[in-house]
Amino acid sequence: MDDSMIIVSLDIGTTAMKVVVASVSKGQISVIGIGSSHAQGMNRGVIVDIDKASEAIREAVKKAASQSNTEVHDVVVSLPANGVQIFPCQGAIAINDQTKEIDNDDVQQVMSAALVKTLPAEQEYVALIPNDFSVDGFKNIKDPRGMIGSRLEFNGILYSLPKSIVHNVFKAVERAGLHVVHEVLAPAALSQVALNDGEKNFGAIIIDLGGGQSTASVIHDRKLKFSTVDTEGGNLVVHDISVVLNTTLNNAAKLQRYYGTVDTKSASNVEEFPVEVVGQDEPQAVTSEYLSEIIAARMQQIFSRLQKKLDSVKAFELPGGVIITGGLAEMDGVDRLAQKIFGVKVKVFVPKQMGLRHPAFTESLGLVSYAQSLNELDILAHEVIRQRKSTNYSDDTHFISQNENQTSKSYDSSSKTTSTPMGEKFKNFWKKFFD
Repeated sequence: MDDSMIIVSLDIGTTAMKVVVASVSKGQISVIGIGSSHAQGMNRGVIVDIDKASEAIREAVKKAASQSNTEVHDVVVSLPANGVQIFPCQGAIAINDQTKEIDNDDVQQVMSAALVKTLPAEQEYVALIPNDFSVDGFKNIKDPRGMIGSRLEFNGILYSLPKSIVHNVFKAVERAGLHVVHEVLAPAALSQVALNDGEKNFGAIIIDLGGGQSTASVIHDRKLKFSTVDTEGGNLVVHDISVVLNTTLNNAAKLQRYYGTVDTKSASNVEEFPVEVVGQDEPQAVTSEYLSEIIAARMQQIFSRLQKKLDSVKAFELPGGVIITGGLAEMDGVDRLAQKIFGVKVKVFVPKQMGLRHPAFTESLGLVSYAQSLNELDILAHEVIRQRKSTNYSDDTHFISQNENQTSKSYDSSSKTTSTPMGEKFKNFWKKFFD
């Protein structure tokens, strides 16, 4: 079988729709086409006008298809973390024929048995991530297929989102003439490329500074364990510049892009640049320091709110620190301001692939990387979710609920090990939540 394949990712953002066409062979990703269009029908990371969003998606796909000389029909699409709920799940089934080897059907049955959580009417499942299996009491089995036993058990993590968000994404993609082959939560896609193996395993925080919102997520043991959304992003930074300097939004965006810095200490109070002011014939001179103060005020608010949410689950105790990406991460001084507020090491991630060397393309590249790394069990789990999305569940069990700020919660973040070696301490950081 040919081991090469084409993967097309679709990043539905507040400010831009981004499509990446990649050729993947032996784990190596080669970008062969990129398309981007101005986003329409979006508000703070979610689709609010399906028709406008689908038109913007079509435009981005057309550009990427033309550049790659590829017909685009199937896409891997990202789902925002707004309103995400995260909870552990377990399932068990009896295998009647004890001489029969465990196969795909058995694995999917035990995964389905784990989907007995009661979800609110407005929520639906979007992902099931396997942790491990047990066969006749033998635990920590990664893949039970081919084994023989009488009882099969499963442990995993379930994710759900508001139905309206999921429906609008699928509907917009469908109206754009495309088919979703896999949907991926945006933080999981980002972590695929923005974090190294140590950060994925032992725990790190990834912050996506987008145009319409800012999302902070915790990755631990290579899984998304917590996510919180702040409904402010790059658009409000541009808005602040526009209001304070009395200039148009287009001019404000250019000022932020070409002169913007978050580091007020390094900004010059002598260097000036002209700004077109509404109602005045001549441009007004503005210093780099003054522009920096406008930008830094908004960024400090965003980081301070995220800091409180992350502190609530003791995320800053994880050894990986903070990795910042997303369009707004390109601004000078973002990492230094974040480090000052968070009190841990902070770095900015920028993709290295040709044509994608901007933090705004991290999610697009992450979607491709996530899709090419899926194994057979991941695909089986995805099929289970697709089959059960429309099913109503009646079992009354606990799930992690969102608060009014659309934050996913954990059970008890106060527990941490202090007497074990450092590696074990962080490996077991979320043990109480997800074992």
